[in-house]
Amino acid sequence: MELSISWWAVVVAIVVGLAIAWVWYSDWGLLGPAWRKLTRVTKEDSAKAGKGPFAILVISIIATGLALAVACSIVSAFFGGESVWLALVVGVVAWLGFSLSTLAQHNGFEQKPARLTAINSAYQLVLFLGMATPIGLLQQ
Repeated sequence: MELSISWWAVVVAIVVGLAIAWVWYSDWGLLGPAWRKLTRVTKEDSAKAGKGPFAILVISIIATGLALAVACSIVSAFFGGESVWLALVVGVVAWLGFSLSTLAQHNGFEQKPARLTAINSAYQLVLFLGMATPIGLLQQ
């Protein structure tokens, strides 16, 4: 089984991932204001935190892009073909098995609002699918 990773696909996936995060959580974005209200993280809190949270975001999205590319390569080698549909399945399985299950566990025990869990887990699903798409389309 030979693994083949397109670094161009990983770079595109990372850019897509950052764009999704920006649109999802920005103060003007889809769910940024609701997220702020549910987490009680104010704009001032974010300003005090500096660039640390953004650095963590970038590093985690890079790790997600690499992990998805490797997983897609393994699945493609196993099935003997490349397909954007296989990449999307990898994205859903990764989200379901790792992201949703972990987030639901932690948020449940930490007694966080169900709406916050829904916002964050939906973001993760969109993120994984959004990043898996260019990997599936560009991985050669």
